[in-house]
Amino acid sequence: MYAGNESKGADMNSKNLEKSTFAGGCFWCMQHPFDELTGVVSTAVGYTGGQKENPTYEEVCAGKTGHAEAIEIQYDSSQIAYSRLLDIFWRNIDPTTFNRQFADVGTQYRTAIFYHNDKQKSLAEASKEEMDMSGIYDKPVVTEITPASTFYKAEEYHQKYYEKCPVRYKLYKSGSGREQYLEKTWEAELEQ
Repeated sequence: MYAGNESKGADMNSKNLEKSTFAGGCFWCMQHPFDELTGVVSTAVGYTGGQKENPTYEEVCAGKTGHAEAIEIQYDSSQIAYSRLLDIFWRNIDPTTFNRQFADVGTQYRTAIFYHNDKQKSLAEASKEEMDMSGIYDKPVVTEITPASTFYKAEEYHQKYYEKCPVRYKLYKSGSGREQYLEKTWEAELEQ
């Protein structure tokens, strides 16, 4: 289940159109990095990985649905590789924390890669192992890799929150500790 495609000029019927789904804590912070990529046709934030059908934001935040806040990405695989999407995912999370991301705590804020086919599963597993062995982190990578299930699009006010409420978005990203963590974790690579 997916609703809310916003085409960026690509043919939505393209045989190269694929889907990827990631959970990386607060979904507000996960949409912007993917929206900037050439080959990404559309993104939507929502809920997946749980049991409740058609959950609301309030239900997911209460932590009783089993769902994680997530992003679903429609992309043209002739323009961008799944491995590139994985790279962007890793660079926007702390994969060493279990059932939390920065200031947000609970299963709804877990990190996860929801694969849509065997190729994605294989690439995700190899990518996770590479991240775990990279020496970037002083703790093990605990991000789950699990089959994709129904994706429920979040309420409209959450979509592209970084555009709708840029000041609040920036305050949250900084205030949660995400921005500082990512800068510190990846600064050595940025300096090269």
